[in-house]
Amino acid sequence: MGAAIRLSQRQKAAVIVRLLLEEEEGISLEQLPGECQTLLAQEMAAMDMIDRQTRDAVIQEFCEHLESVGVTFPGDLDGTLAMLGGSISAASSDRLRKAAAVEGRADPWQRIADLPAETLIALAKGEAAELVALLLSKLPVERASQVFVALPRDRARAVAQAMPMTAGVNPASLHRMGCVLLRAADALPRPAIATPATSRMGAILNFASADLRDQVLETLDDADPGFAEEVRKAIFLFAHIPARVLPRDVPRILREVEQPVLLRALSATEGADGAAAAFLMENISQRMADGLREEIEALGKQRPKDIEDAMTEVVAAIRRLEATGEIALAPPQAEDDAEDH
Repeated sequence: MGAAIRLSQRQKAAVIVRLLLEEEEGISLEQLPGECQTLLAQEMAAMDMIDRQTRDAVIQEFCEHLESVGVTFPGDLDGTLAMLGGSISAASSDRLRKAAAVEGRADPWQRIADLPAETLIALAKGEAAELVALLLSKLPVERASQVFVALPRDRARAVAQAMPMTAGVNPASLHRMGCVLLRAADALPRPAIATPATSRMGAILNFASADLRDQVLETLDDADPGFAEEVRKAIFLFAHIPARVLPRDVPRILREVEQPVLLRALSATEGADGAAAAFLMENISQRMADGLREEIEALGKQRPKDIEDAMTEVVAAIRRLEATGEIALAPPQAEDDAEDH
């Protein structure tokens, strides 16, 4: 252990990190505070070579320290809330994050980046153009673009003109502006039902029969054309599979569906539903596709109602996989206007 004593604690940390980088693929130091990352890099840059005895002594000391640890805590609010998970209410979580940001113990911009798109768009429409320009500058490019294109044209031009003003903002002002936006976000009215009405109606119509779905949409067209259009975007049908499902996800989807149900769904041959069935068959192995075709042929002619029910179950399986994050669907805008069946 004598050789290792010559190293400072920072140098010992640099040795451990160097060994981890050598042994572990994909190790990330991003969770360390920025100052710690800087100090670590400086120590590593200043070091040259250590002998094996010193290396082994550092590893032994590190392992002994780990063995003496009884329990650890995240050390910050975000990590603590992640550890608590669903044990704490969303309202309590929001209050803690807000208090930490206002008191300077947390970065308000991290919480702002996690706000729903609808909230960010509402802020962008209601706050001063200079503040909105700062908001867009701090958001990831994809989210900033999503907010910007949702603005009215005049508003978008005003925000764009305010963008040069963000260049001279100092860290203290940036923190204060983040707190201002957080307070504005907290002041926005929150609906009692989080899911938008269009999404709820679309999800309900996913499982309705084709004739009932068409009747409801016709009624909505007469009563509220704008609402009807958004509901159509929220509907995901078997016919939409080629436009919204990635080919690589097809095998995973088919494994989620019971074989008898799958065979009935793949029996669809007409119009957009037939095209969707063909798409699924095209994106599995040739051997598996041939086997399914043989089984479908052995089933004989299927009743249209049985085929429709089976297609609905396939859609439900896709929605389950999407909800758990196992697959991702292309947005409705990417659809090729597949016809409703």
